[in-house]
Amino acid sequence: MELVQQLVSNLGVQEDQAKGGAGLILKLAQDKLGGGEFSQIAGVIPGADALLGAAPEQSGGGGMMGALGGMAAGMMGGEQGSALGSLMSLAGGFSQLGMNGDMVTKFFPIILNFVQQKGGAEVAGILSKALQ
Repeated sequence: MELVQQLVSNLGVQEDQAKGGAGLILKLAQDKLGGGEFSQIAGVIPGADALLGAAPEQSGGGGMMGALGGMAAGMMGGEQGSALGSLMSLAGGFSQLGMNGDMVTKFFPIILNFVQQKGGAEVAGILSKALQ
């Protein structure tokens, strides 16, 4: 998978970490978008279903980090709170993969750039909207 190789080479993570991290981000996009919009994103990422399957299960919304994310979203409100809540809940999943939470912010631009290269600015815009 080309996307996984980009993540491995650019971030120095293991292949299973790259797959799981990409899967977590795609899962977030899938949860936030309607089926039609998400299918446009999945259509430009070869093996998107396999990546979704590689994402660790986040019981109870990501454990402590998921709970903190929910609190942050509630306290801040609006788009900023939602974005922070999403990042914090993803950090819990990244932790399960043996990566620290700040890796979330390193995965985003690589995945977004990949989607833009394969699907164009419109599809990248859909993904960007979902990750805010």
